[in-house]
Amino acid sequence: MKYDGLTPVARRLGSLLAQQILAIPDLPGNLLVVPVPLYRSKRRQRGFNQADLLARATVHALRRQSPGLRVKLVPGALRRHRATESQAGLSPHQRRANMRGAFLVPSPERIAGRDILLIDDIYTTGATARACSLALKRAGAASVRVATVARAQKYEATIRFSGSQVEEDKVEIPMHENVAMWG
Repeated sequence: MKYDGLTPVARRLGSLLAQQILAIPDLPGNLLVVPVPLYRSKRRQRGFNQADLLARATVHALRRQSPGLRVKLVPGALRRHRATESQAGLSPHQRRANMRGAFLVPSPERIAGRDILLIDDIYTTGATARACSLALKRAGAASVRVATVARAQKYEATIRFSGSQVEEDKVEIPMHENVAMWG
């Protein structure tokens, strides 16, 4: 969706995300939904913000699937006020440094004391989610929950050949800065 402009898939992904959100045991009944923002030049270049499309689709699905839940989309509640490098290819430490101080809340009164549901497309090391959550909490948010469509996992593969069969065992490598990563 993000790189190939396959924006129609956002509707289905938002519906699936809504199902998972509704399964959260302590989900507040009144949520502000905030998509992770793109910097303006990146948005112009791409033509859309994938997190915004996912957030809109998720809000629509949440309202349909759970009419008693009060959800409000507030796309301008968080702003990326400086350009950041693409996170792809950066180490966990570089990702955190790249995101540090990149987000701000232009109108803190809009989110003060409110429960926030932050929506993004992918969670890799948590650097973006952490930076956004920190900005929202500093602006007075009561709580911040993060929902993403995907969670990146790194695997170390062991491949064995036996006759004409190829067997592969995958061992999950936790996404942590002290763990060596294999591509």
